[in-house]
Amino acid sequence: MQKRSFAKAALAALAFAALGSQGALAQANDTLAKIKATGSVTLGVRESSGLSYTLGNGKYVGFHTEMGERILADIRKQLGLQKLEIKYQPVTSQNRIPLVTNGTVDLECGSTTNNRARQKDVAFAVTTYVEEVRMAVKANSGIQSIKDLNGKTVATTTGTTSVQTLRKHERAGGIDFKEVYGKDHADSFLLLESGRADAFVMDGSILAANIAKAKNPQDFKIVGEVLSVEPIACMMRKDDPAFKKAVDDSIKRQIADGSLAKLYDKWFMQPIPPTNTVIGLPLSETTKEAWAHPNDKPMEDYALKK
Repeated sequence: MQKRSFAKAALAALAFAALGSQGALAQANDTLAKIKATGSVTLGVRESSGLSYTLGNGKYVGFHTEMGERILADIRKQLGLQKLEIKYQPVTSQNRIPLVTNGTVDLECGSTTNNRARQKDVAFAVTTYVEEVRMAVKANSGIQSIKDLNGKTVATTTGTTSVQTLRKHERAGGIDFKEVYGKDHADSFLLLESGRADAFVMDGSILAANIAKAKNPQDFKIVGEVLSVEPIACMMRKDDPAFKKAVDDSIKRQIADGSLAKLYDKWFMQPIPPTNTVIGLPLSETTKEAWAHPNDKPMEDYALKK
């Protein structure tokens, strides 16, 4: 009798544990429930991107960072929370997807390209910026085009797709260049600035932001063909439609009421910290088009018009 009771108790404990693990799994895919239960949310940010960067001392700013904060303010209201603590988690090109998939980061608003390969692991919000990949060089380098890279050294950031994009470009046929990698975008720009690289291939906004923050901005310029057109979007865990809808609804609201356009003007056309320089990158026609028809199409659906 005692043995039977013990066996029943053990089975009950196993069933409870199984339900608990299922509940934890459900919670992992219910970010809104997690936010409501904890009163906190983790926002993935970048330290040296054109859309998201740090001022030091745990202070993160930029177009996508502030947009992400507005998204989370709308979610706070939706959940009826008096307060919502935002924890800022700096991410890199290499670790951003793992930190989202393992639950460390709830929403990443940095400079991540939405493409089909990444959609297998994560979900993307509607596009908020359409990037053009180009190259930055020293103004006196004589480099104007891909063909001028033969025998040169090209820098890009570890974990990004820019050099592969350059190699695949039709005009790169027969061009031989050496690749060097920076650990982040600031490090990649330093390779160019210090002469260890002849060109830095990356998103135009990142190039423009790093040039604007350089000691002598006039020493650099952005040149060459547009290598690819890439939709940039906030990233979140897959299979969480309620959270994705909340994020998308906030972005669409910011587009519709004109606040996203004002935010863009603030970060790209006005003096920005820490040096009060102006990046001077007007809103592109491709980004305007993405705002006019909000969508989460991957990069592969964007074809360069030739």
